[in-house]
Amino acid sequence: MGCRPLYAQGEKCRVSDENSEKTLRDATRVVQGGRRHEWTGGIVSAPVWRASTILYDSVGDLRANASRDTHHRLFYGRRGTPTQWSLSDALNDLEPGAEGTLLYPSGVAAISTALLAVLSPGDELLVPDSAYDPTRSLANGLLKRMGVTTRFYDPMIGAGIETVIGPSTRAIFMESPGSLTFEVQDIPAIVAVARARGIVTLLDNTWATPVLFPAIGRGVDYSIMACTKYVVGHSDVMLGSVTAGLGRYEALRTATYQLGQCVSPDDAWLGSRGLRTMALRLREQGRSALAIAKWLKEQPEVARVLHPALPDCPGHDVFQRDFAGSSGLFSIVLNGGSDAGRVAMVDGLRHFGIGFSWGGFESLAIPIDPKFYRSATEWSAEGPMIRLQIGLEDSDDLIADLAAGLARFRASG
Repeated sequence: MGCRPLYAQGEKCRVSDENSEKTLRDATRVVQGGRRHEWTGGIVSAPVWRASTILYDSVGDLRANASRDTHHRLFYGRRGTPTQWSLSDALNDLEPGAEGTLLYPSGVAAISTALLAVLSPGDELLVPDSAYDPTRSLANGLLKRMGVTTRFYDPMIGAGIETVIGPSTRAIFMESPGSLTFEVQDIPAIVAVARARGIVTLLDNTWATPVLFPAIGRGVDYSIMACTKYVVGHSDVMLGSVTAGLGRYEALRTATYQLGQCVSPDDAWLGSRGLRTMALRLREQGRSALAIAKWLKEQPEVARVLHPALPDCPGHDVFQRDFAGSSGLFSIVLNGGSDAGRVAMVDGLRHFGIGFSWGGFESLAIPIDPKFYRSATEWSAEGPMIRLQIGLEDSDDLIADLAAGLARFRASG
């Protein structure tokens, strides 16, 4: 059988049936999204469609399809199959008002492609000083080599971003909360300034996901996720996504195709599998993390707990106003002590793995040193810092493990 279009020409990957009703809650959307009958054939989940070559009925058929909008119609494996489109569709449905969502082989690939879609030589990019280190590395590396200037700004600047914007500022990147220090940015204020000046806005929304912060609905042009984290949820797949607001999709799609960005159908299928339980996992991990954060705050060995839901975290008032809840990642500042004491604490933990990433079902702990990743603001702390990812283990077991760890830290002097 030859290539048959699954969509009308130009149709984007969007839910068009009753699942698109604004009254649906996110827990329903993550379960039902992306399950069109033409993709699933009546089974619960879209199957894994693996493809490189797509066969056509005739040369005329090939030529006709090549001249059409090939997005979300079978054309060539790099353009996707229903397996990838199903996940894109489901993620897009979580962002009311979005025009389309594309998938990438990692969160960094998603960030890179989104920035390359909107930046040209001679442009200036604004990036918060609290940003994920690979984002900073991209700005100081590849983007700099291609003639893009980056200016780092105080993540707490809010509407004051107006004072940082220059004549060549083309895009403002945001990450809220920040990766290590968890400052919550006033995104609506920054977006309002950017829109008035015709500047593109991009947000790394990995920590909250659209379930806790629907970025497109708040005016952000591009909402980016490392789906490796909460979407996948099982620490076994690298995956990223970018969701575009109205009028922003074509530039993203063009850059994605020109860079040859694509995701394997197997990885997309695993992303869809994880997505179905994301709302429940976010709720439970957020609840457990906040309980642990409050317990840590009362411990004498802890000087500060950097968790957006706690009143003394920078930007807490904005968090209360804009977010529907919190997820499972936060940091602690130990009260004095040494790196050797921090190492003794982390190395002896029984229920926390030592490893990068987060958002999976398992708890993690890593030492962090934010002062090495700052250039526009100064970071100082009362002692060594640890970032904690709270998984789905029992919170009382995790607290007992941390209590023993703090005892080791205290004993180290």
